[in-house]
Amino acid sequence: MVALLSLLVRPLSFSVVFWVVVAVPVVRFAAGTGGGRFGPLPQALVLAALVAVWLTLPWERTSNRKYLGAVFFALSLTAAIMGGYGVEGPLMVVALANIVFLFGLRAGAVLSALLLLGLVLSVPAMPGGTWTAALAQTVSLGTMIACMLGLASAVTEARTSSELLERAHRELRRHADRVRELTVAEERARMARDLHDSTGHHLTVIKVGLENAERYRDRDPEQAWAEVRQAKELTVEALLEARRWVRALRPLALDGGLGGAALAELARSFDGTGITVRFVVEGAERPLGPDVELVLYRMLQEGLTNALRHANARSATATLCFEEERVVFEVRDDGTGADAEPGFGLSTLAERARAVGGTLVSGSAAGGGFSVRAELPT
Repeated sequence: MVALLSLLVRPLSFSVVFWVVVAVPVVRFAAGTGGGRFGPLPQALVLAALVAVWLTLPWERTSNRKYLGAVFFALSLTAAIMGGYGVEGPLMVVALANIVFLFGLRAGAVLSALLLLGLVLSVPAMPGGTWTAALAQTVSLGTMIACMLGLASAVTEARTSSELLERAHRELRRHADRVRELTVAEERARMARDLHDSTGHHLTVIKVGLENAERYRDRDPEQAWAEVRQAKELTVEALLEARRWVRALRPLALDGGLGGAALAELARSFDGTGITVRFVVEGAERPLGPDVELVLYRMLQEGLTNALRHANARSATATLCFEEERVVFEVRDDGTGADAEPGFGLSTLAERARAVGGTLVSGSAAGGGFSVRAELPT
């Protein structure tokens, strides 16, 4: 209903009325029967001024050229007084509608009341004018004005509601972006701490081993070389660990990648770490919300990291399934499984899944291995 009202009172609709109103005296001029009450030249000048103002007339309340609305109203009133062609009423309705859009319903109502009062008092004073004619014209014009004010009020209210909703949406988007940034910062800080702890541990053991090798090199060369070999193996592990965490600290889903492409890229980033990762998409892929994408990305990250570090898995499969009103994502490995309660990472992921209206469960899978499964709305 609001959309229909908005369509009826758009400036484009008023344009039709305005140009018809302007065309009537022009046709009368051309036919030699025009001129109004004051002759053709004054009437032509007023019409020309009306057209010039109309072409630049604003209709938004936020415009910095609202004074043109007052000018247009004054010119319309002048044209109505000078006219006598029977189109003065629609012209005044258009002028009053513009006042409502620019200055509000109260200003339009006050001007309408003054216009009707002036009509009632002025018509009887004109040659041949009567109170009956004055009342008839007032009722006719008043009816048109009342309809216009009702429509303008509905559209103005709809515009105000739309602006408030848009402002609320912008605030929600800013809030969501801020929460997302804070979540990413928190996640990266946690991962950075884990990186420091794991790499720091490896480097500490390597340092102690090399010191032992230096101490044993003369007394027990064999033991010294054993320490060097162990330090070498730990260096390889530390490098793999560091590379894995560096990849994880730069989530593609947040830096330009979207949906399945970002997840597939994350799965490929585990190549060369000792685990074979297979990524599968089922169903017709469609865009996902940023919060849902973040949950899926972190879920794959956590699932593959756990499979590599704790489950002694050799392979893992990530399946992204698009259903009618949800997306189902499962990360399953062939490792040792787990009987204990989920760790901090999986518990946090479960909370995030609930926050977006979904669920996440994890545990040992039937037939062996470990599974993390999420069902999220789209």
